Amino acid sequence: MQSWSIIIFVYNEQDAIKSVIESSLRVLNKLNQEKSELIIVNDGSIDNTLKIIQNFDDKRIRIINHTKNKGIGEALLSGYKAAQYENICAIPGDGQFNPEELIPFAEFDNNTFISFYRTQKTRYTVFRKILSLFNRILNRYFLNIKIRDVNWVKIYKKQFFDKITPVLTSSLVESEICAKMIRSGFKIIEVESTYHPRQGGVSKGASLKTIFLVLRETIKLYIALQKNG
Repeated sequence: MQSWSIIIFVYNEQDAIKSVIESSLRVLNKLNQEKSELIIVNDGSIDNTLKIIQNFDDKRIRIINHTKNKGIGEALLSGYKAAQYENICAIPGDGQFNPEELIPFAEFDNNTFISFYRTQKTRYTVFRKILSLFNRILNRYFLNIKIRDVNWVKIYKKQFFDKITPVLTSSLVESEICAKMIRSGFKIIEVESTYHPRQGGVSKGASLKTIFLVLRETIKLYIALQKNG
């Protein structure tokens, strides 16, 4: 059986985090009960999120606590770098991804990675939809990343992640990882994913400032990829 690290990245999700942790632990029992871990990255939450996380008593849980909010990119990187098992997957702490979707991929080839994609995004605001479209255009035509949903859940092989040094620290770090894996010849397995309603809280990250950050980071990534051939 392949070993697993599930990462939950969370910021102010006190309404959802308990059920997300519980469902993730149940999934780990099915994936590999002995060689598995649940890494929870609390990205500077100022509500009761951290207290809820700390109430869990399971030897598989490891907590990484950012004392201040650093953003999704930094949270992802903290989790990915801390992961110690073969298959690594980061999921949001808002309950919009069901960890049960990981079970069919308990084992997969070393030269592939799994990319889930959402087909239902009607809960997005108009501004969030514009941001998503902007991001897809940059990924597809500027970075040549032809993936349906580069910003949704992925399953990577830890051995490959250890060979790359990400240059980005924003949410575009997923674009960087995917671009480097594609250039290294990895096969993409794309899987349709159900996009669940939030269990509470509000969406973070859709702003004019975010658009400028995405544009700046895309240019930075493009230059880095060109240097590496």
